[in-house]
Amino acid sequence: QQLGTIEASLKSNSVDAFRNDGEHHYSIKEIKPESQIPALFDKEILISLSDSDHDVTQIQNSFLSIVLTANVQFDNKFDDYEEAYKDGTVLFIGLKSASQVIREYTIYHRGRTIEGTLQNDSTTEQFIQNTVKPRSEKNNRNHIHSLYENTHKYDTSACGPYLTMKNIENAIRDQLSVPYSMPIRFRLSIPLGDILVFSGFTDYPNSLFGDLKIQFKINPNAFVFPQVNPIISMAKY
Repeated sequence: QQLGTIEASLKSNSVDAFRNDGEHHYSIKEIKPESQIPALFDKEILISLSDSDHDVTQIQNSFLSIVLTANVQFDNKFDDYEEAYKDGTVLFIGLKSASQVIREYTIYHRGRTIEGTLQNDSTTEQFIQNTVKPRSEKNNRNHIHSLYENTHKYDTSACGPYLTMKNIENAIRDQLSVPYSMPIRFRLSIPLGDILVFSGFTDYPNSLFGDLKIQFKINPNAFVFPQVNPIISMAKY
């Protein structure tokens, strides 16, 4: 990616605006992942979270940005669905919280596993943590948390794409065998503070943050498939 693209992504997901004004300073460095990217959902992904050239002073405002590509499968083509309603019938495909897409993870510090960070059921862990997270933290950033009412309002905080019945029909129209597949692609933003092991990192000095790495797997079973409120979606389309 070009630096401008990375910088724009940082600004769109940050809580406080980044600035270089003499008192504050930030710089950008791209670090290549150690595992193969893109990766299948059953493969482990290993990426660096910090670098020795940078002091991490706002880990609570840091995030993972993940682009997912998947095939949604259907067992019929909705031929009997009335044409007048196909644009206004909308399916949301995504996650309740972006952090729930991580199935399992391990955190490494300077090449060694941090004790107690081998988590084999991260999806459940993140679900429990998000039940106690303040509501104000769930709807103020893009692609992080899908609150029920925000999903029906097509809010940018929802983490997942919207598909109209017309979109689905056009994608699978010429396919001959069941299941019919429709490719989708969307972005998730996972605040590091939403991962339980990082929620207490702000209590420690920055010197502990050197050479942090996370190894994780994607959970394909964490997705939800609700229909958007028909009254609202019909009004929109």
